[in-house]
Amino acid sequence: MLPSQDNAAPSAALGEFLVICLCAEWCGVCREYRSGFEEVARQFSAAGFLWLDIEAHADDLGDLDVDDFPTLLIKRQDRVLFYGSMLPASGHLKRTLAAFLQQTDAESREYAVSSAARRAWQDNEDLRRLGQALRQVGA
Repeated sequence: MLPSQDNAAPSAALGEFLVICLCAEWCGVCREYRSGFEEVARQFSAAGFLWLDIEAHADDLGDLDVDDFPTLLIKRQDRVLFYGSMLPASGHLKRTLAAFLQQTDAESREYAVSSAARRAWQDNEDLRRLGQALRQVGA
């Protein structure tokens, strides 16, 4: 069962998560995906969700290149658990986030460095900084 406001998350850690969708206003796929993204945000309301227009927030991206839309960044505290494009269907995001919620903090820590790509995400200052800066300003 997926967490919602009326149903406690399988982990008290939901507030440790931040999900950022990197999109562009001109992108039709992004515009169509936005309502589904916002619905997932309502279902996982204790987590942080940000919709980020890459052109309006180009300075916040640093050297990050976004090649495909939508591109998602999912963080637990300061650890990047996912960074990449995802099919524009809210069900994919729900299942991905629900799977991460099943992890203990130690499992998330291990997962974050379990492949060369994930280790590179942890070392990428732009990815690590992105969520912190945007969460503070409520972008």
